[in-house]
Amino acid sequence: MLALGQRLVERGHDVVYETWSRWREPVMDAGMKFAAAPEYPVFPTPGQPLKPYEAVIRAVEPTRRAIISHRPDVVVHDILTLAPSLAAELEGVVTATLVPHLYPVSTPGLPPYSVGARLPRSNLGRAFWGMFERPLERGLRQGRAELNETRRRLGLVATERLHGGISPHLCLVATFPQLEYPRPWPPEVHVVGPMLWEPVSPRADPPAGDAPLVVVAPSTSHDPGQRLLRAAVEGLRGLDVRLLASLDRRTATAPLRAGRSVRLVNWMSYSVAMDEADLVICHAGHGTVARALERGTPVLAVPHSGDMPENAARLDWAGVGVRLPWRLLSPSTLRLATERALDRHASLGFRAGELAAWAAAHDGPTRAAELIEGLVGADPGRHPGAP
Repeated sequence: MLALGQRLVERGHDVVYETWSRWREPVMDAGMKFAAAPEYPVFPTPGQPLKPYEAVIRAVEPTRRAIISHRPDVVVHDILTLAPSLAAELEGVVTATLVPHLYPVSTPGLPPYSVGARLPRSNLGRAFWGMFERPLERGLRQGRAELNETRRRLGLVATERLHGGISPHLCLVATFPQLEYPRPWPPEVHVVGPMLWEPVSPRADPPAGDAPLVVVAPSTSHDPGQRLLRAAVEGLRGLDVRLLASLDRRTATAPLRAGRSVRLVNWMSYSVAMDEADLVICHAGHGTVARALERGTPVLAVPHSGDMPENAARLDWAGVGVRLPWRLLSPSTLRLATERALDRHASLGFRAGELAAWAAAHDGPTRAAELIEGLVGADPGRHPGAP
């Protein structure tokens, strides 16, 4: 979202960015106006048993006040952030949804999103995944009922759409089209390419030498015990590689025996480090995966949770990486997976280079900004294809 906002400013637009206060400085540095979003847990905690949709209702009013104050032509919201969408609808402002990862809507015959399964290659495989369509639809109907109760409490009419949190006017999918399984696309959904933003970060020089450079980029929100980092430092010891690994601004949970071919840093510029790397080892968060591929670097994915298994499956399917299941992670298995990835570096690197070339020719934030500009003046009550 920061990358998109910055591009809109560069194209001459006034942009107001509503988010938590920790992002005030980068928002204002990019030339946007900052609006403080309400900050509280959106999932129940012992001290604050707030259910998700109750959190949405609580957040709608301050966002609605910001919309009334700034009078935007378009409101762009994250797929997981419903309050801006509902507030905009209350004020009659057209919306766009940003999906900062793969498109999560399931399609008949394809594996359910996030299970981490490859594209079926036969009618039998498609029939197998088709058995999950009814249970998935039941879950979506339940979600729609909860959303419609929220809409009722806000004074909005019920929606018939099963994915009511996604704008019917414009949905921006910020990933590589090469990672998306073939499917029929709704007219309002556009895969624009990754939208990458990086805070000012120090350059981290890798260990000296000519051996292949492996960058370890752990998740910033998962694996607090640093299991992946430890497996990499221990498992790749003695292998003819140079290892550059980030601690993600965390203190090491226990001493790490790092030799001459290993450099541990508190934080680093991934865009620089991955540009020089032969392989990136990560948990397969979409931002890290997209950054590696944007630099033309293959990925060894060790998916932890959430959408990570799905990202890892798409890497494997697209021929730009290999994957190692989290449950099988150990120093020895990571070493074997690294050797496999490096043995296949010619083919993996060639394909990753194709994605990097595509990204260089198709700037995601620019394409997204163009589509948003096309919404200005649109009727918020009219959906694509509606009479």
